[in-house]
Amino acid sequence: MGVTTYTDEFTSQIPPARLFKALIIDSHNLIPKVLPEIVKSIEFIQGDGGVGSIKQINFVEGRQFTSVKNRIDELNEVNYSYKYTYIEGEALADRLESISFELQFEPTPEGGSKIKMTTKFHTKADVVLKEEEIKVGKDKTLEMYKFLEAYLLKNPDAYA
Repeated sequence: MGVTTYTDEFTSQIPPARLFKALIIDSHNLIPKVLPEIVKSIEFIQGDGGVGSIKQINFVEGRQFTSVKNRIDELNEVNYSYKYTYIEGEALADRLESISFELQFEPTPEGGSKIKMTTKFHTKADVVLKEEEIKVGKDKTLEMYKFLEAYLLKNPDAYA
């Protein structure tokens, strides 16, 4: 098994506390509401949303994947850090054991957030991931965050 790691950083006009609450704490409600053409539902199949909980994300019919399960590995509402791992689903296919994500939300001088994201692809056997494959996943994640940010900007009282 090998590990391919990439890090990325992006900014938002939304302060860390509000962004964390919306994108992490209440993602199971917000994401299907804002992106109904992509995500059908998100449900906890084990736990209540804390560390060790397992969430299943169900995608709309016709999407590339039907579902993915992720385990919450760390959830810190004080310093706005979150770690989770994809543990099951078509996104892993026969090439990956798991994909782990680490997110850190930090304040910017302008009152917004800087989000640092580290993603680790734990590959099976001698699988080597191509840069293009990583970029596609990264771009989809960033696009989702931008849609959610736009929702929060249009709805300033949401998660305030």
